[in-house]
Amino acid sequence: MPLGRGCRGTASPCRATSATLLLTLLLPVTAQAQEVAGTGSSYGGVGLVEMRNARFRPDGVVEAGTVLRHQRRFHFLNWQALPWLETGFRLAERLDGTTGAGMVTDRAFDLKLRLMEEGDGRPAVALGLQDAVGTGIYAGEYLVASKRFGPWDVTLGLGWGRLGTGEDFGNPLTGLSARFEDRPRDVGQGGLANGVPFFRGGETALFGGVEHSLPEVWTPWGGVEGFRAKLEYSGDALRDERGGWPARRAGLGGRAASRVNYGLHWSDGTWDAGLDWVHGTDLLFRLSARIDPDRAQPAAPRLPALAARPVQVTGPEEVIRVALAEAGFRPVAVVIQGMEARIAVAGGRQRRLAGAVGRVARAVQPHLPRQVEVLRLSWRQMGVEVARLTLPRRAMEAASRGDGSAEELFHASTLEPAGADAFGGMADDGGVSWGVEPRISLLLGDPGRTLRWQVAAVAGARWELGGGFALAGSVARSLAGNLAEGVASDSVLPHVRSDAARYAREGENAIPALYGEQIRGLGPDLFGRVTAGYLEPMFAGVSAELLWRPQGRPWALGVDVAQVVQRDYDQRLGVLGYQVTTGHVSAYADLPWFNLYGVARAGRYLAGDWGGTVEIGRRFASGIEIGGFATITDVPFSRFGEGSFDRGIFIRIPLDLFGIATRAVAPVVVRGVARDGGQRLAVDNPLWEVTREGTARAFRDGVGDFLR
Repeated sequence: MPLGRGCRGTASPCRATSATLLLTLLLPVTAQAQEVAGTGSSYGGVGLVEMRNARFRPDGVVEAGTVLRHQRRFHFLNWQALPWLETGFRLAERLDGTTGAGMVTDRAFDLKLRLMEEGDGRPAVALGLQDAVGTGIYAGEYLVASKRFGPWDVTLGLGWGRLGTGEDFGNPLTGLSARFEDRPRDVGQGGLANGVPFFRGGETALFGGVEHSLPEVWTPWGGVEGFRAKLEYSGDALRDERGGWPARRAGLGGRAASRVNYGLHWSDGTWDAGLDWVHGTDLLFRLSARIDPDRAQPAAPRLPALAARPVQVTGPEEVIRVALAEAGFRPVAVVIQGMEARIAVAGGRQRRLAGAVGRVARAVQPHLPRQVEVLRLSWRQMGVEVARLTLPRRAMEAASRGDGSAEELFHASTLEPAGADAFGGMADDGGVSWGVEPRISLLLGDPGRTLRWQVAAVAGARWELGGGFALAGSVARSLAGNLAEGVASDSVLPHVRSDAARYAREGENAIPALYGEQIRGLGPDLFGRVTAGYLEPMFAGVSAELLWRPQGRPWALGVDVAQVVQRDYDQRLGVLGYQVTTGHVSAYADLPWFNLYGVARAGRYLAGDWGGTVEIGRRFASGIEIGGFATITDVPFSRFGEGSFDRGIFIRIPLDLFGIATRAVAPVVVRGVARDGGQRLAVDNPLWEVTREGTARAFRDGVGDFLR
């Protein structure tokens, strides 16, 4: 009989026993602390088999994978967002707990927080929330400790909610407040933060286990390392959702035959594979891959040293223009006056200011008069100056020879306000750029299929006419996918995004964008944009934006407004009847920790709803960005539909990481469900993205590109 049931009616002794267990988790034990690499659990995050431990991945690591077992499949994306914070998104294909037959999808978000690092005499301790934002089918909380003893890693924890269905103890928190006795069980639309039931419920369960690092295993192909054997006692006593969780408490036909799980896992640092036996009845297979975005950038060879200064140069301005064009830039202006050379360039394939400066300096060095000691570079993107950098020529020469470092060159340089004078605001002759790239669209959680997707080839071109004016457009051809087979939208709001399947079906050959645009500097670090035409695949109209981005400050402010009409489903030149005025006030901030940044917006969205969006992201040395966002508007959760509010995870991957000479970035957005509330217009060139690399923070982060 579970211990908790034998204590009913004697609340004090039960609570004392549970409190003793909690203290035991935190008791110091004597053993030599070691760095322990985490391995994956069946729910995606680092843990034993089903239950989590107090281990974490290295900071920043991203892991994606899948888990297959009887009557359910889990697909997960985990991110070690901070050294002490693990986050995870999970999509489950599971047995329909209402009917006991058929499969449904469920989305969940997990968090795990490190409370204490392991030491020589103390365990590592962590606190976690499972299915913290979702329907609550798998919702549970836990407090867990792990300690290393040579090749053995020992874990002991206490679980609440789904992780407490073993019902070993009464909830120790009921001694603090009677409100912890009851656990609300309203699933609703899903997507809500399950904040009310955290650590609530009359019963909790003990869980724990051991993980053993096996020695090298001999095979006919040689020795193989990286095997881990796992044995756990689970706090989850349910085999499947027929057990009534979270709504039904009687006739629990889905209880597990056993709470003892065990398995064998292998990892080589990139790939993880595991085979587990769970609940006494089910075989489970886990496979995942992970990447460290801080180390994803391939090692770039050091650029050659700058050439020697020329003895004599005739007509240096024209020669320098030719050299810049040969280096892949569009020369806008070259002015040499005494000891100073002022050079304005546009385009180029470098994402970062330092990378552009390094290549410009090498291109012009053989043609600059010997007396020139100061370079003032005007760097332009989309027809507007986004950065102005002054640097001493001798410092660049020394760093390129190895007599100085990129950091020394950074400190010798001065980043000035963009567009502060006539040189920064001068018009150029323009030019044409074009490219072809793949575009991937993903839709998760469709009732008929877990993943809907489409891959298209997109060819785009931009003709800069000078003075910040440009004409741009693209054409797309669908290549593969099943997005077009998605079900029709049931949204009661205007269908501003939820008709994605119909757009995919009727827009097999499409014009995603076709517009005229002007982007220009309006003053020091003040930028403006006006775009008119077919702005994105679903909307056409006029969009205007203003951005103040002081380069020496860690913040920027912007405002945008647009009058748009919905485009026809074939994404060509026709439009539908729906029109809306949309726009936002936005604040951007570089945060002082871990290269984090934040964006906050408030305004009117495409469905006519009013509200705000908060976005938190982290930018890594490779240029990869990972983060999440959430939007709350005045649309009631019941009208919004499944998911209750808009939120998601984004990953932005620079394509030059794959050896492609381009500044393009591939964005991937993972939403639990695609609805119409809280949706923004998606223009091609928002000013923050156009000008961001000209900020002091971005310049500092990319300083190594001076020399590579």
